[in-house]
Amino acid sequence: MKGFQVTGSVCDVMSRGDRVKLMDTVSSVFSRRLNILINNVGTNIWKPTVDYTAEEFSTVMTTNLESAYHLCQLAHPFLKASGVGSIVCISSIVGVVALNVGSIYGASKGAINQLTKDLACEWVKDNIRSNCVAPWFIRTPLVEAALNDEQFLKSVNARTPLGRPGEPKEVSSLVAFLCLPASSYITRQIICMDGGVAVSGFLPKHD
Repeated sequence: MKGFQVTGSVCDVMSRGDRVKLMDTVSSVFSRRLNILINNVGTNIWKPTVDYTAEEFSTVMTTNLESAYHLCQLAHPFLKASGVGSIVCISSIVGVVALNVGSIYGASKGAINQLTKDLACEWVKDNIRSNCVAPWFIRTPLVEAALNDEQFLKSVNARTPLGRPGEPKEVSSLVAFLCLPASSYITRQIICMDGGVAVSGFLPKHD
């Protein structure tokens, strides 16, 4: 089996300087070439729109949108130099359909979706593909406490045609596919990983 070079870096994506430092490390370790960029950092604050503070707005937008935008900018020359680049952003179905709470989160994810499509058009000449995965509730540590609430889980299941939350491996498998040569004809796509929720309009399922 072929061995692969693996390295890790710590980066606070809310810090512009940390983002630059991260890409400097990538440039140094991988000889200024990068095949894949996955933007998978996100945060959320669930509140009615009128209750958000300016600081909360900035926190969500900087973490979810600005970090992805800036990292794409910084990674572009390395993705281009590789000859075959793939960007995958992790968004949310809340950026595709509307909820009645969490408007800043929805706005940040909607912007990620549009950024994905714009980059796919602008950077196609550089042989860089850009796609987005938009999940519904996935069993990650960030939402595990909420899904452990029996009533909340019932409500999620009732609104999900497949009747359950997703698993991290289901999302990661799709992301891996979008980075492989097998997906070389796929770009500019927002793929909902949601058990059918987006097309069902959040309506509870009926037996």
